[in-house]
Amino acid sequence: MLDIINVRKTFNPGTINEKKALQGVNLHLEPGDFCTIIGGNGAGKSTTLNAVAGVWPVDEGAILIDGKNITGVPEHQRAAYLGRVFQDPMTGTAASMEIAENMALAARRGERRTLRWGITRKEKEAYQEKLKMLGLGLEDRMTTKVGLLSGGQRQALTLLMATLKHPKLLLLDEHTAALDPKTAAKVLEVTDTIIRENNLTALMVTHNMKDAIAHGNRLIMMHEGRIILNISGEAKKKLTVAELLEQFELVSGEEFASDKAILA
Repeated sequence: MLDIINVRKTFNPGTINEKKALQGVNLHLEPGDFCTIIGGNGAGKSTTLNAVAGVWPVDEGAILIDGKNITGVPEHQRAAYLGRVFQDPMTGTAASMEIAENMALAARRGERRTLRWGITRKEKEAYQEKLKMLGLGLEDRMTTKVGLLSGGQRQALTLLMATLKHPKLLLLDEHTAALDPKTAAKVLEVTDTIIRENNLTALMVTHNMKDAIAHGNRLIMMHEGRIILNISGEAKKKLTVAELLEQFELVSGEEFASDKAILA
């Protein structure tokens, strides 16, 4: 479903601020893979997601989604293939609009606008059923302005909206980092449910090693713009944080420097 082939990206080339962000990244995801990405600051985690999303052009390499080469496709056109949830819960929803109105915007993404009733009764019923799976009681608050919701409620809603159109690939960029631990755990539970029930292919960047191990069927670790570990199957299920740190130090030749990732 996703192929990243020898992708390279350097920011500010030829200047004192030159940063080689991606140095020959290769990754293949099968349909239904849920892959977590872990690594220290500047490892290339979010840069990889931005490359897939088309936030900026890559210097070398190719990116394919479902066999289609999208390397030169602009960001707004890639939206037809992608769902994305960002770190900031305020991103991804319209605060001044009702929950039902936000759901309708997500459900009609890419469709032609016509002169008709805003939201039909049938659509409202469908949105209520979708909202029930969140377990947050939002199905009874359809007319509530999204700006009045908590950060966790907004992030769960954003996740639901991002997957309404069954994207070929779901990108999760540290989408629980701004939430308290209890709320983050709930949003991750919802994430697992939505990905599993819709058989989605997903890439999730996280700073939390425990979450990277506990969620998904694949785990990759990045360091200095490269993928240095790629763990899946039974090996991932049995993995511990201590073992992951040991493998990182063995492959990279240095200690893992992010206390935030270890202690989260």
